[in-house]
Amino acid sequence: MTTTLPNPNYSPETQVKVTLLNFAITPFGLEEQMLYQFVIQEMPESQKRKDVIVQQNAQGARDLLKIEEQILEGLTKNKEIAAILDTDDLIIILDNSKVTSDDINVRLKESAIAEKEIDETREKYREVAFRAQILFFTIVDLAVIDPMYQYSLQWFASLFAGSIDNSPGKNQEPAVRIKGLNDHFTLNLYDNVCRSLFEAHKLLFSFKMTVNILNGVDMMDAAELRFFLAGPSGEVKIEANPTDWLDDLTWTETAKQLVAMSSVLPATKGIDTFFVANHYDFKKIFDSTEP
Repeated sequence: MTTTLPNPNYSPETQVKVTLLNFAITPFGLEEQMLYQFVIQEMPESQKRKDVIVQQNAQGARDLLKIEEQILEGLTKNKEIAAILDTDDLIIILDNSKVTSDDINVRLKESAIAEKEIDETREKYREVAFRAQILFFTIVDLAVIDPMYQYSLQWFASLFAGSIDNSPGKNQEPAVRIKGLNDHFTLNLYDNVCRSLFEAHKLLFSFKMTVNILNGVDMMDAAELRFFLAGPSGEVKIEANPTDWLDDLTWTETAKQLVAMSSVLPATKGIDTFFVANHYDFKKIFDSTEP
């Protein structure tokens, strides 16, 4: 049985008869996949070289294990010390294994240095993969708004591959290339996803995308976001209406927001008293057709 539900809820009778396997991709797993896709398109020779190194390292590890098994087999057949010394086969195996293991260890050290250099080059572009995984899980969250909004990883990867080929900044320094690709892919994804959204959900999608991107680079204040979404909590003490251009109901709601902002958010501390002292300046903004 397969399901696309993120948290399937089966009956107890079914649960005791089956083993649940979660094949959903993780953020880090997707990030690695997107980084691989970028490198294989942008720097194919570098990625092919890394793949060869990985294969050679795996083969070297298998060869070393095989040598150890041959030695153990020879020792097992000849348990007595005298028999071991009289056996030429085991001595030959030991001599050959010494030469082979030394050769393998040298190759492993050389490949480790080469692999480190390749990984350092790949890591310069991790920001591209990080942005991609943020955007993928942003569009996955759209299913919470409406179950109709479903987007496959294959479609997303194809769109990402197209942005790699068509974005500006190729053959330039990493910072320029990263910005060009991130900007191009973000806009490309936004345009394509918006074609499938109801008009009422497009602004919400823009907001969600912006919040996730800013959160990813630690530029979003969690307290400010919570206040923006939920507003003030608890009782707030406010002063009498000091203005002659706001009615009492509007002033009450405005003052609650200002007092709460001043007490909860460090960036807006004192905004309540500043508003009262300069409320005529705020009236100009309030009355302006282009504030």
